[in-house]
Amino acid sequence: MDKKKDQKSIAPAITLMVLAPLLTEVLPGATRFSSMFVFPVEVLVWGGGALLIRTAYRKWNLGWLNLLFMALSLSIAEEFLIQQTSLAPMVFQIKGIAYARAFGMNYVYLLWALIYESVFVVFLPIYLTELIFPKRREELWIGKRGVITVSLLFLVGSFLAWFSWTQIARPKVFHVPAFNPPLVMVLIAVALIGSLVYMALGPSRNKLGWTAVPLNPPQGWMLGLIGGLWAVLLYGIVVLAFGISPTFPPAIAIGAGIVLAALPLYLVPGWTINQNWDRNHVYGLIFGTVMGSMLVGFVGFIGTYNIDLYFKIIVNIIATGLLIMLGVRMKKEVAE
Repeated sequence: MDKKKDQKSIAPAITLMVLAPLLTEVLPGATRFSSMFVFPVEVLVWGGGALLIRTAYRKWNLGWLNLLFMALSLSIAEEFLIQQTSLAPMVFQIKGIAYARAFGMNYVYLLWALIYESVFVVFLPIYLTELIFPKRREELWIGKRGVITVSLLFLVGSFLAWFSWTQIARPKVFHVPAFNPPLVMVLIAVALIGSLVYMALGPSRNKLGWTAVPLNPPQGWMLGLIGGLWAVLLYGIVVLAFGISPTFPPAIAIGAGIVLAALPLYLVPGWTINQNWDRNHVYGLIFGTVMGSMLVGFVGFIGTYNIDLYFKIIVNIIATGLLIMLGVRMKKEVAE
């Protein structure tokens, strides 16, 4: 009986740890069937990071800006320290030409990563998990032992991700040199991460705020369309980063990315403080954003018909069905 109770108590934590890499990597098609062996590591890094962030967020009753700073710190750790994808030369270039690389960084890719990973690794999985477990929304899900365990697993996962990508995949799979970042970049990353975490969790954490202007939120279905369109446009930034159009001005790509980051920073806080905002709005925004990400991800499979494509189709159908079932359940709960 106690064992069942314990399993039930950690169900939201496990769900969040799985959802983070699922929404970020698997459903869009970045992690394919042929590379699913990396999924457990993604659970430790993305899932563990998201769970630790959510624990701090709920423990100290923090605001969304605190959550954003912690999400950005996780993304910077990934891009500069763990897999270093924003620092190392791209292993895949659509036209065989390096695009938007300067000062030792793939700067268009970095901007995309900071936006994408903050939203899909942290914000969407956390709020989706809280929709799945509404009665436990205010709980921490893990205690001190859980925090220590997840932290250790995160560190182990980060090492495995670093070693397998920078020291094995790059030289042996993609046949490019193993990469070791310059010390100055490592120090800059550590300083940025430390600063963001300090602002989010330091002595002034409860004073960190953003005075949003209340905005009347669109209906759920409209939020879904907005979220889907946003995800599609964001995908366009990463396609540019991979060099689909080497002559496209990087300044315009950066400007477009900044706009895509600024819009939700302005709109979402304003919507959420409106008295009409409820769980249905959250669901609509998540549903549309996830659907947009899944659908536009098929662009990466154009011209290929293999098990990776069929796997993506199957998991996307299952995910869509589960999201619809969640929406139906939420309507029933309101009716009751």
